[in-house]
Amino acid sequence: MKSIMDEYTAKHTRSRALFEEAREIFPSGVTHDTRRVKPFSIFVRSGSGARKCDVDGNEYICYVMGHGALILGHSHPLIVSAVCEQIHRGTHLGCNTELELCWAGLVKRLMPSIEMISFHSTGTEATLMAIRLARAYTGKNKIVKFRDHFHGWHDYVIAESGKYSSAGIPEATSSTVMRLPAGEIKKMEELLRADHDIAGVILEPTGAGMGCLPLNPKFLLELREVTSRYGVLLIFDEVVTGFRLSPGGAQERFHVKPDLTTLGKILGGGLPAGAVGGRREIIEKISFHDDPEWNSISRVSHPGTFNANPLSAAAGVKCLELIEHGTVNSQADARASSLKEGFNRILNRGKIPGVAYGLASLLWVVFDTQYGKEGDIYSLPHQMIKQSLNSEKAQRFKQALLNQGVDIMGTGEFIVSAVHGEKEIEDTLDAFERALHAMKSEGLF
Repeated sequence: MKSIMDEYTAKHTRSRALFEEAREIFPSGVTHDTRRVKPFSIFVRSGSGARKCDVDGNEYICYVMGHGALILGHSHPLIVSAVCEQIHRGTHLGCNTELELCWAGLVKRLMPSIEMISFHSTGTEATLMAIRLARAYTGKNKIVKFRDHFHGWHDYVIAESGKYSSAGIPEATSSTVMRLPAGEIKKMEELLRADHDIAGVILEPTGAGMGCLPLNPKFLLELREVTSRYGVLLIFDEVVTGFRLSPGGAQERFHVKPDLTTLGKILGGGLPAGAVGGRREIIEKISFHDDPEWNSISRVSHPGTFNANPLSAAAGVKCLELIEHGTVNSQADARASSLKEGFNRILNRGKIPGVAYGLASLLWVVFDTQYGKEGDIYSLPHQMIKQSLNSEKAQRFKQALLNQGVDIMGTGEFIVSAVHGEKEIEDTLDAFERALHAMKSEGLF
């Protein structure tokens, strides 16, 4: 029997050759940090529905799903048709379009907290704009974020120790962002009571890393109350959870109304997109006035070559139209639930220490940890989750699943779409069991 590594190498000869070429062109041979796989990354040629094919002819059930952007799967025919139709009209018209009005209208209908909106090209741009708006609106300088919560890669939000960190950030920049442990409302209130220069608080509403480190929704209600009391803006980063946790995102699912919301991923229907929406008087800081002093000093500028790009708008409009009535979310959630139950059943039957957990259509598998309280994802120990996902065992799990025809996000995340059918779920559970068997044969359990 071949080892996991030997099988991986044998199945991906063309990918290996391309990776050697890529290493001379791209840092570490990849164009996104999470696409890095040891000893080399796979190269994919095409995707349709819930499946995709690599350059070696291997087919995979895909749970990367465009890093969370593809709740309707790869190459959804109605989105392909909408984009192709727009291509013939123009890819970049450099003017306002009716499409952007339709797009914004759909967002506002789905998320009532959004009274006005500005479009961008990425989620990173959206969180950068949200932070700038919060500072401009309040006249204060500091932002609070929670440890391990991911808000893109600009200087203000990535400067911390751990998974999300970076060299090259000036202390003068990082000193304006305060970092707290998530879920501890007393520490939050103590900080707001002591420091009156805080403009806003930003967080992933389901917890760090798309909910990988789960955050109890009770904290959202507490945070809404305390930020309102101290006049601090609450910013929900719904780049991932927007239109996924429900058609109206996490805020509608948990009935918490933020002041600002950042969006991306599903917003663009699989094409690049970002947005900031929220209270009208905050977003109005972007507006021009008939006052040169306002426009040069008080206004928040909003350039961006590809803001509300017509192709992204066409894809986004069609995607949100399909999501609007909730069936898409229900289908994706149901498939994720079937996977979660199946994974836990297989882990228990094989006496393998680990747990599958998640919310809505986002699912994780971590080894060597269990619920602190049976079935309660909020009792999972965060440090153990982080250790598990960064371990050699997790890397080997990723490889073993690829050998069995399943591709996941990172080393433990399954992002489920509405087009994962019963066949894909059955095949995934079979592949999961075979992958665990291979890992067991190598003494990893």
